[in-house]
Amino acid sequence: MNKPLKKVLYVEDEPDIRDIATLVLENVGDLEVCAVEGGQLALDIIDEFQPDMVLLDAMMPGMDGPTTFVEIRKMKGFKDIPIAFLTAKLMDSDIATFLDLGAIGVIAKPFDPMTLSDQVRELWDRA
Repeated sequence: MNKPLKKVLYVEDEPDIRDIATLVLENVGDLEVCAVEGGQLALDIIDEFQPDMVLLDAMMPGMDGPTTFVEIRKMKGFKDIPIAFLTAKLMDSDIATFLDLGAIGVIAKPFDPMTLSDQVRELWDRA
């Protein structure tokens, strides 16, 4: 991407993982993070927050990550927003599904808190 990454919408249903990732992205990555616990909440806040990028968990109750991805892309102004998955679903077929949707990449969970911000920025730079 040509512009710097500043704002990330992070969608994760597990509170501990959500808190750690948010802490790391804000304090190590110097990013503004809006973290929500589900797909519907992401859809409700995305227009107001106006993120540069979205990080999605794949497996969530209610609206899962792939469905959330599709719904975000349907929204006015978000057709081309970079979206990556931060997930434990790492079978080749899962990764292929995410990339076929148009994801810019997949970050494995469990993630290393010391490198998460760098991984997010690398995906951003390649988008």
